[in-house]
Amino acid sequence: MALDSKIPSGPISDKWTNYKDHINLVNPANKRNLDIIIVGTGLAGGSAAATLAELGYNVKAFCFQDSPRRAHSIAAQGGINAAKNYQGDGDSTFRLFYDTVKGGDYRAREANVHRLAEVSSNIIDQCVAQGVPLAREYGGLLDNRSFGGTLVSRTFYAKGQTGQQLLLGAYSAMNRQIGRGKIKMYNRHEMLDLVIVNGKARGIIARNLVTGEIERHSAHAVVIASGGYGNVFFLSTNAMGSNATAAWKIHKKGAFFANPCYTQIHPTCIPVSGDHQSKLTLMSESLRNDGRIWVPAKLEDAKAIREGKKKPTDLSEAERDYYLERRYPAFGNLVPRDIASRAAKERCDAGFGVNKTGEAVYLDFAAAIQRYGVDQARIKHLDEKDTALVIKLGTEVVANKYGNLFQMYEKIVDENPYSTPMMIYPAVHYTMGGTWVDYNLQTTIPGCFSIGESNFSDHGANRLGASALMQGLADGYFVLPYTIGDYLSPDIKMGAISTDLPEFAAAEKAVKDQIERFMNNKGTHSVDYFHKKLGKIMWDKVGMARNAKGLNEAIVEIAALREEFYNEVKVPGDANGLNQELEKATRVADFLELGELFAKDALHRNESCGGHFREEYQTEEGEAQRDDENFAYVAAWEYTGKPSEAVLHKEPLVFDNVKLVQRSYK
Repeated sequence: MALDSKIPSGPISDKWTNYKDHINLVNPANKRNLDIIIVGTGLAGGSAAATLAELGYNVKAFCFQDSPRRAHSIAAQGGINAAKNYQGDGDSTFRLFYDTVKGGDYRAREANVHRLAEVSSNIIDQCVAQGVPLAREYGGLLDNRSFGGTLVSRTFYAKGQTGQQLLLGAYSAMNRQIGRGKIKMYNRHEMLDLVIVNGKARGIIARNLVTGEIERHSAHAVVIASGGYGNVFFLSTNAMGSNATAAWKIHKKGAFFANPCYTQIHPTCIPVSGDHQSKLTLMSESLRNDGRIWVPAKLEDAKAIREGKKKPTDLSEAERDYYLERRYPAFGNLVPRDIASRAAKERCDAGFGVNKTGEAVYLDFAAAIQRYGVDQARIKHLDEKDTALVIKLGTEVVANKYGNLFQMYEKIVDENPYSTPMMIYPAVHYTMGGTWVDYNLQTTIPGCFSIGESNFSDHGANRLGASALMQGLADGYFVLPYTIGDYLSPDIKMGAISTDLPEFAAAEKAVKDQIERFMNNKGTHSVDYFHKKLGKIMWDKVGMARNAKGLNEAIVEIAALREEFYNEVKVPGDANGLNQELEKATRVADFLELGELFAKDALHRNESCGGHFREEYQTEEGEAQRDDENFAYVAAWEYTGKPSEAVLHKEPLVFDNVKLVQRSYK
C-alpha cells in the first residue's frame, strides 16, 4: 500500500485556505443524519466532540474516566503556544512554523505544521470567548512567557494550571451539547476493538467498566483521541490510566503506526525516589524561564551533597556549573527538551548528580527572586539594599507566577523550593509517534481518524514545550470539523448503521475471547509485575540513549516477556463487573506489542534526531547527528500478525520552506 499524505498543492501559506475553499461540505439538514464516535475526551477529543455536535452531527463520546473532566490533559501545566505577537518581539506564523520544524529536528511534515501555526491564533480567541482565565498583564492584556526552543514569548498560560483551564473550557462546550442531546456521553467505557465494514470504520466494541458488559456502537466515522503511549515505560509523567489500547487496536486493524521511537523525555521532572513509585511528577517547562539549571563544578562537591555533608546553598557561584548556559549561550536554560534532557543525563553519568541516586540536577530560583525583588523595590520606592525585603518581594512575584507548582513540589519532596533549589531529572513525558494520518487526519483505514497525541503528524522527532495543547485544540476545534465533513459527504443518505452486522459480531467475539483468556489464566504474577519489567527494559535499552546492541536485546527480551505474560499473568476477580486488574491486563497486553515495535523502529533508524538518540550517531560535541540523505522520512509500520513482522512504509519528507541544517542552539 502506497502512502498518500493528500497534501494540497500550492504555496504552503495558501494550502489550508485553498483546501477549505474546495472540499465537499455537508449541509446542516444532513449533518443530523450522521453519527460520529469519538474515543477520548481530553483537549483533542473534547474540543472535537463539542464542535462537531454544535455543527449538527450526532456524537457518541467515550472515556474510561468517570467524567471527561478527568482526562489527562488536565495535568498540563505551563501553557499553549500561539503566533499572536502580543509582545511585539518578532513572532509570526512563519516563525512558529519554523521553530516547530526545527525543534522537531526536521522530521515533521511541513504542511501540517504550517496549518497548526496558522490556526494557533484562533485557539486563543476561542478559549477567551469560552471564559478560560488566561493570565493577563496589569493593563488587562493577555500575558505571554517563553518556552524552550524559541527566541520569542508566545506561550499563553493560566498560572501552572493551563491544561486544567483549557479542558474546563472544552468540557463546558461539551456539556452544552450533552444538554441538547447532540452528544451522548459514555463515561467509564473503554474501546477494545474497531469494527470495519466494507473497508470502512463503522463502529467500535467497548466494555462498560462498571458492569463489565461488552457493547456494540456504530457510526459513520470513528475518531481516536486517546492520547499517547508513554506508559509503555511504566514510569512516566502520564496518569496511571493513560494507555495505548485504542490506537493499538486500530493499528492491528490496518492503521499504520508511525515513528514509535520518537518519544519525548521531559527534562524537568521530580526525580525517582525508589522502587515504590508508579508514576512521576512533571515540573512545568515554564519554570525554565526563571530557574537556572546547574550541578556542582567539582566532583567532590557533588559527592558531598549526595552524602548529606553539604547543601546546595553552601556552594558559591564559582563552584557551580550552569551547564546549559555554558554549552548553549544563545538559548541558555530554554533549549529544547531533548537537548536539555540529554545534557542532564550527561552530567549525571559523569558523576555530578546531586540526589542520593546520583540522578538529579538543580533548578534554582535564587537569581530570579533577587532580580524580581530589586525590580519591585524600585517600583515601590523601597530600599533595594535591604536583602530580606528584596527576597520577600521577589518571592511574592515568583509565587504569583508559579505558586501552585512550588506547592506541589514541596508536598512531594518536603523541601521549600523558594529557599532550596529544586531537584529535577528527565522522565518520559510525550510521544511524538502515533497512528499515521494524512493531511485530513485520516488513518490508512477509511473513516478512522486520529487527532491530538494519538497521531504522529505535527511534532517530528521532538515536541516543543506548550505545543501539545496547541495541537490538540487545533485538531479538535479547527481542523477535523472540516476534514471529516469532506469524508462524510457521500454518506448523507446511508442512514443508521446496524450493529447486527457480522463484522460487529466477529469483533465482539474477539474481545470476549481475550477477556476469557485472561480470566481463566492460572498464572502467579500480577499485571504490574510484567508492566514494571517491560518498563525497565524500555528505560534501560530504549530510553534517553540507545544503541544497536541494546535495541536487539530489547526486542528479544520483550518478545519473551510477552510470552511469559500470557502464560503467567493472574487476573483476579470477575469479568462481569468492575475489575481494574482486567482493565490493566488488556492495556499491558498492547504495551507488550507496542514496546517491541518501538524498539524495532529505533533500531532501523541509523541516525540521531530529536527524541531518538542513537549513541553510534552523534557529533564530537555529543549532539544528535541526523542523516537526511537516508532517513528524511516518516516510518509508517503496517501490522501483519506480529510486531517483529511489521512492514515498513516510508513517507518522504519534503522541505521546500525551511533549509535542512544540523540543529544548533548555541
